[in-house]
Amino acid sequence: MQLIELRAIHKTYYLGEIAVPVLKGVSMSVAHGELLALMGVSGSGKSTLMNILGCLDRPTSGEYRLEGREVSHLSSDQRALLRNEKLGFVFQNFNLLPRTNALENVTMPLTYAADHLSEREARRRAAEMLTRVGLGDRLDHEPSQLSGGQQQRVAIARALINRPSLVFADEPTGNLDSRTSEDVLSMFQELNKEDGITIILVTHDANVARHARRIIQIHDGVIVDDVSPGTGAFAEARSEKAFSTSETGDSP
Repeated sequence: MQLIELRAIHKTYYLGEIAVPVLKGVSMSVAHGELLALMGVSGSGKSTLMNILGCLDRPTSGEYRLEGREVSHLSSDQRALLRNEKLGFVFQNFNLLPRTNALENVTMPLTYAADHLSEREARRRAAEMLTRVGLGDRLDHEPSQLSGGQQQRVAIARALINRPSLVFADEPTGNLDSRTSEDVLSMFQELNKEDGITIILVTHDANVARHARRIIQIHDGVIVDDVSPGTGAFAEARSEKAFSTSETGDSP
């Protein structure tokens, strides 16, 4: 069974009486344990697709199965419960509570968890997760006392605290310098490889996407490419892009 199965997903927004189609029949599947990049420029539909995959929004039509369960018609409350049980999110702006230390930021999702851990157990699990991302000595630090990379590591620990089936990283390096970005992306690779966590990187940046083992490219609401780095198709696509760039450059 696939982790994700989408069939003919459409999403249309309405501005008054004007229909604005954003997704135009997207079909795709994602296996357990994949490290996938969903890539597209602004306005391509990638954020809308992520919102549907992340149960933050519902499609206008089509079928979405998550671990075999049809979830596209769930109510808002049902989707909120599903997100807390099955999904984790890491955002570009970290979204940490500003006057709350790292440990408390990470324990926050456990407040809404179905298993209702004791405060002691919740803090123990959060401390273990922060140690896992290299912040075992920063438990009492508030976001203002942490670097951008450290804040993103706290956000990653928070996304993983409920042991989700799937983690979305939405432009996770957008506010980081290049070296810190590389560290964060390497962490996603490590979590995927060692813990088997399924991760979807949502990005417009080819340098971020190349850290994935599969790249799905979306343009104008449809999937236009689905390749794996290192395969002949991916190498050929990069070669064609490089050739096209050199053709349009200045002549020597």
